Amino acid sequence: MDNYSQSKTVDRQPVAAGRFYSSNKETLAKDLEKLFITCRKPKENMDVRALISPHAGYVFSGSIAASAFSAVPKNKKFSNVFIIGSSHVMAFDGASVYNTGDYITPLGKIKVNREIATKLRNENKVFDFPVTSHLQEHSIEVQVPFIQYYFTEQQSIVPIIIGTDRQSTLKQIAEALKPWFNEDNLFVVSSDFSHYPSYNDAVSADGATATGIVTGDPGKFLDAIEKNSSRHIDGLATSMCGWTSGLTLLYMSQNDKDLKYIKIDYCNSGDSEYGDKDRVVGYNAIALVNTGKEKEDDNSFTFSESEKRILFEIARSAINASLNGENIPERDPDKVPDKLKMNYGAFVTLKIDGNLRGCIGRFVSSDPLYKVIKASALSSAFDDPRFPPLTKHEYPETTIEITVLGPMQRIKSPDEIVLGKHGIYIKKDFRAGTMLPQVAIEQGWNVEQFLGYTSRDKAGIGWDGWKNAELYVYEGVVLEEKRK
Repeated sequence: MDNYSQSKTVDRQPVAAGRFYSSNKETLAKDLEKLFITCRKPKENMDVRALISPHAGYVFSGSIAASAFSAVPKNKKFSNVFIIGSSHVMAFDGASVYNTGDYITPLGKIKVNREIATKLRNENKVFDFPVTSHLQEHSIEVQVPFIQYYFTEQQSIVPIIIGTDRQSTLKQIAEALKPWFNEDNLFVVSSDFSHYPSYNDAVSADGATATGIVTGDPGKFLDAIEKNSSRHIDGLATSMCGWTSGLTLLYMSQNDKDLKYIKIDYCNSGDSEYGDKDRVVGYNAIALVNTGKEKEDDNSFTFSESEKRILFEIARSAINASLNGENIPERDPDKVPDKLKMNYGAFVTLKIDGNLRGCIGRFVSSDPLYKVIKASALSSAFDDPRFPPLTKHEYPETTIEITVLGPMQRIKSPDEIVLGKHGIYIKKDFRAGTMLPQVAIEQGWNVEQFLGYTSRDKAGIGWDGWKNAELYVYEGVVLEEKRK
């Protein structure tokens, strides 16, 4: 019987602190900082729906876990992060979801969405198992500091422990979770891979298991585990300690053609200075990505290397000619690519040693893009009221950045703003101001800061003025100059 009353709040206390990771808040934060700085960074701007992340001691698997979480934008705010682990301490024919309180780590408290947790327990018999299965289980807990440290916005979690290897029950668990398996939520499967083979055998077995996962086919994943077992690898106790959690994720993602599993990084405990090569544990970082979203993004405006080169040549030649008292060169329209004749807005930004030296442009224009770039380059160099005109002495040290802008769209909520993708335009009565998409990322701002600084410093309506103003977003493609 579950001794934890649903009506009484009982936070889950850490049991892995001091064993799997530091129990000191400052030391833990520094350890995590180092892991995220040194880990392998996956492709940026992926639409990640799920991760498979290891749960061993951070000195062994921390870099792989950091690589997994790095696949997700830091500023992404999910409705919930579902963390699923397979029990190491007890068996039961279903899953246990913690719904009596929050999770505690040395970094503080992370909120548990008790409403969803309780709904899962009340409406699905397969989840009606004691929360006591969480108390000594490390697989969920080890993921939590990564979530607390990495994400800019505070996340809430739904912690789930699976206690069965019955496939029919795992399918029921997957089916019950499917209403939340969408782009609003992140699913994290906590699992190490091979246990206790030699170094080279682990590399082989873990590669085979990961390959089974990235097929997206539950049957092929199970076949990969079975083949590893049939090889009678010396010392191999399991191919994946959390295989039941991995299989549950595969059941959820099955038959969705837009979802694709991607390997991110791999190592085993033999790669750590604290491990040996004779008896290791393997660690894979794998992301489940919505490639349908990537295809949509691919259709947005992009520019070839040749088109970029032409735009920078136009900007440079205009500034150079003006500095030398020469006529500004005109581009033959017949020799300009069609893409550069489209009516895009654009800003040209000048920098010296990374410091702003001028930035002027247009949101919208009836002129073709290549003419907007020429005019904006000249204005940034010589007409920005914040700076004196650019000099011949400064010109060789000046770098140029071009931001091409898509159409503005009015939004109803700040939740629609995607940092790094959207620039914002705030308008109230006769006052208005904007900041380009890259500014928030360069300054390390969250959405509220992005709005506040734009509202106060650009629109002149105060820090909170945006709250009763018109909000617009626009996409920007940032083109960086390649100089020899």
